[in-house]
Amino acid sequence: MIGVDLHTHSNISDGTLTPEELIQAAHALGIKTFALTDHDTMDGVLRAKYCAANLGMQLISGVEISSQWSRPSTKKSYGVHIVALNMQNPEPLEKLLAKQKRIRAVRSKQICDLLIPLIGQDIYADVIAKVDGEADRVTRTHIAKTLVEKGIVQRPQQAFDKYIKEGKKAYVKFDGLGLKETIEVIHDSQGFAVLAHPTRYDLSSTNIRYLIEIFAQFGGDAVELPPAIDTASTRQMVDRMIAQFNLKVSVGSDFHGGHMPWIKLGNIPRVKEGQVGIWESFR
Repeated sequence: MIGVDLHTHSNISDGTLTPEELIQAAHALGIKTFALTDHDTMDGVLRAKYCAANLGMQLISGVEISSQWSRPSTKKSYGVHIVALNMQNPEPLEKLLAKQKRIRAVRSKQICDLLIPLIGQDIYADVIAKVDGEADRVTRTHIAKTLVEKGIVQRPQQAFDKYIKEGKKAYVKFDGLGLKETIEVIHDSQGFAVLAHPTRYDLSSTNIRYLIEIFAQFGGDAVELPPAIDTASTRQMVDRMIAQFNLKVSVGSDFHGGHMPWIKLGNIPRVKEGQVGIWESFR
């Protein structure tokens, strides 16, 4: 599918380009239908929409929401990202995002505090400086970048692997809304709920299938197709679940910027015959 990218990030969250720069880059690639989906904030959407209108692009309102789900058999909670798209009445979602921002601000300080005895210094001020002093914009990526700049690790992924991913000493769970409630708020906002990158949560195949199943049961609208780097068997598994539960599909690059050169803007997976794109439902 050429001309659609429904999962991207600007520097309003953990991307490197401004909303305007992101739109201009997408336009240069011939992308016609585009969504800015920053983490737990829509603060850049109006800026992106104005720029897109001047370039003749269709800018879809969007946001990537941090949510969580659990299996009754284990009671273990897992994080999951839900992309909300094309909201016609964003007020209910904006109320949720205000709460999510408060959680994000508290979490970033907790992570930095946990890092102090591990690295021998307090990096919170440096982290906050990356987001112009707005603590509710901080993601773990900002913390990882700061650890690289301080010489604590060589690459951002090392920061996750050593300190801040689940199971490590400086990990703090994002205590966001449950999956069912997240989908309900998106629908209350007259938008579409998309399960983002279902194969990127370090889940077993059994848990991926279960996640897609409950996402469908809770009224989710579409599943984001796995990237081309995933194995053919993984793509086949996701395709089967999409067909089984009559879900639509979404496509997105999850572009963040030049610091992640392996992810290219507009580089999206192929939609297979019989699959229906969620963008066909946009007003």
